[in-house]
Amino acid sequence: MPPGRHGWARRRPASEGDGRPRSRPAPPPGPPAPPAPRRSLFRRRITGPAPAARPPHQDVAEVHALTVRRDRVTALHRVDLAVAPGETVALMGRNGAGKSTLLASLVGLVPPTSGTVHVGGVTPHRTTPRDLVRRVGLVPQDPRDLLCSDTVAAECAAADRDAGAEPGTCRALVSELLPGVADDTHPRDLSEGQCLALALAVVLTARPPLLLLDEPTRGLDYAAKARLAAHLSALAAQGHAIVLATHDVELAAEIAHRVVLLAEGEVIADGPTAETVVSSPSFAPQVTKILAPQQWLTVAQVREALA
Repeated sequence: MPPGRHGWARRRPASEGDGRPRSRPAPPPGPPAPPAPRRSLFRRRITGPAPAARPPHQDVAEVHALTVRRDRVTALHRVDLAVAPGETVALMGRNGAGKSTLLASLVGLVPPTSGTVHVGGVTPHRTTPRDLVRRVGLVPQDPRDLLCSDTVAAECAAADRDAGAEPGTCRALVSELLPGVADDTHPRDLSEGQCLALALAVVLTARPPLLLLDEPTRGLDYAAKARLAAHLSALAAQGHAIVLATHDVELAAEIAHRVVLLAEGEVIADGPTAETVVSSPSFAPQVTKILAPQQWLTVAQVREALA
């Protein structure tokens, strides 16, 4: 468990007498002198941004004591996780830590060996795809895995049918996420960022309360990553819960309310992003590494504080 999860206060020892006899009780000691101000890199003392409060609503997803074994390998071991509406959770850890397996369990692709998984009040691996699509959607590592039609228009029409949505729902999302792409464009002709935007629109057509993304910035340039971060932040503001598995520490620092660290299938840390990444330098963005132990994550936060 990382430092800072549970705070504590150190008490100053009570003043003791000096042993000399007195005719009356000694007066109580006065207040201690204030400590000398510490020098700071900034013009004024910065203690770091307040961690985002967890939305006070019923959880969209609940995982309790989840264990998943594949052949003789334990991919997940007694994992607990709860995700609230409007909350963005970044799953981080080295390759093989269990991030993708946890996402697959949330969308019903991998049944539990033991433990429970509930999403939107149902058990994913026992729920029909038509019902599950309205509760949770997954954008996989390669978004092309979701795209099987010959044109963008055909992909959108299929997404509307699968979600039971009004015709044109997916196309409107594509126009918002991916402006300027023609209906007759083949999905295989799109760039990595454009394929991701199309797959995201397909998943969002059913308006699932829980959105899962597996390594969403893989292959994206800086501009495409910035657009993705803006879209995901907007979705969270609208009440969507988001869980993303990522190695991108800068993305996690920018949009995640919480970071869950996994190692060898177990949760080794779970807490507010600033606290968790400061305590885990391997998963900290550059700003945090420079300014630790102060809990700053992005250049934008520091710039705002200095304004």
